[in-house]
Amino acid sequence: MTDVLSVDRNQLAKPVYSGPIFDADSHIQEKNFDFMAKYLPKKFHEKWLVSSKYGPDGQYGMFIGDHRVDNTEMFDGVVFPPGRLKDWLKQIATGQTIDIRVPISPDMYTLQGRVEKLDEFGVEGCLLFVGLMISTFGWLHVFGEKAKSWEGPGAVVHAYNQYILDEWTFNYRDRVYSTPILALWDLDWAVKEAKWLIEHGARVVTLPPGPGMDGRAPADSYYDPLWSLLNEAGVLISYHVGDASFLHHLVRQWGEEPLLNRRKGQSAWQWMFTFSEFPVMMTMSSFIYANFFARFPNLRMVSVENGAEWVPRFVHKMDRMRGMARSGYWSHGQMKERPSAVWNRHCFAVAYPEDNVKKIVDDLGSPDSILMGSDYPHPEGIAVPRDFETVALKGLNPRQIEQIMYSNGRRMLPK
Repeated sequence: MTDVLSVDRNQLAKPVYSGPIFDADSHIQEKNFDFMAKYLPKKFHEKWLVSSKYGPDGQYGMFIGDHRVDNTEMFDGVVFPPGRLKDWLKQIATGQTIDIRVPISPDMYTLQGRVEKLDEFGVEGCLLFVGLMISTFGWLHVFGEKAKSWEGPGAVVHAYNQYILDEWTFNYRDRVYSTPILALWDLDWAVKEAKWLIEHGARVVTLPPGPGMDGRAPADSYYDPLWSLLNEAGVLISYHVGDASFLHHLVRQWGEEPLLNRRKGQSAWQWMFTFSEFPVMMTMSSFIYANFFARFPNLRMVSVENGAEWVPRFVHKMDRMRGMARSGYWSHGQMKERPSAVWNRHCFAVAYPEDNVKKIVDDLGSPDSILMGSDYPHPEGIAVPRDFETVALKGLNPRQIEQIMYSNGRRMLPK
């Protein structure tokens, strides 16, 4: 990762691009989780309430019921400052605690504050993903399987979605597109939740990566009632980096444990194979090979915070493997066109600031599926979205820069 990400922005070359920005990766930063007690029905509080509190050990953190969510860190009223990737990585690498934390500001946890920040940044529109709530996905999956019931996890997700609707809206003036959560744990619940989301204006949803339940691929016809709803409404499907719970058994087979704290416990092997591009490559290729977009032509799909350097090799290899499997098994009929063509029409990926975006574009032959994302207000992104051009888009021409900084994001949203 390049040190330029931690350089004071006054030392960077002045950005050339001065047009509007569509930030395809930004986040809510929950100040705390007190709101969950309001939205989650009381019968679920004992086992399922997501909260932030001091545990018996005196350490502040995030909990589901009485279980600490070990794969995240939460501090009481403070966060790592946006764009301080180098310092954040130093803490990961050394285990040192360098207190660079700052108070949580209103732009991180309120809609009004965020809109003011977007105006300051020159950001016309953004996808707004969940904050620390994303760390619960793997645990909700594990606890749901143990309980042999998805009622609790479904109630937790709906409670959080209700919070997003009330506090952020699902679509604020075509500027802030919040990303409520769906999951394939239970089809009836997913269909009901999707109907509710659509009725309240959702334009994008985010799902945990990986297969559905009971040995079904996510594009299995079993899930068609869900995808049909989203297709009819023109809802964008997003896969944000996070815990890939479908790989937990694989992690254990290699003598390791899943759901460890990423800064203090996750191994290099888990960073490499169970986080970021590998889970999303498996997920998105499964959809493409299953002729998903031929059945649901209005849908589009985006990989977020998984980088994009993998994309050229990925689409090239999908084409090659289609040829290798011409006489093989095709769950929904053999593809009539190259997977790369399907990707170019329906799929997008948000580049990391440290990616060599010019090489990605050159290898793909086009910038059409590549997006910028600041990851604001997280430390591992960039502090000011416009700096993405200076940091990541060197060597691209003005038209390519405009596409990545703005128009690809607008075009990605289904009509």
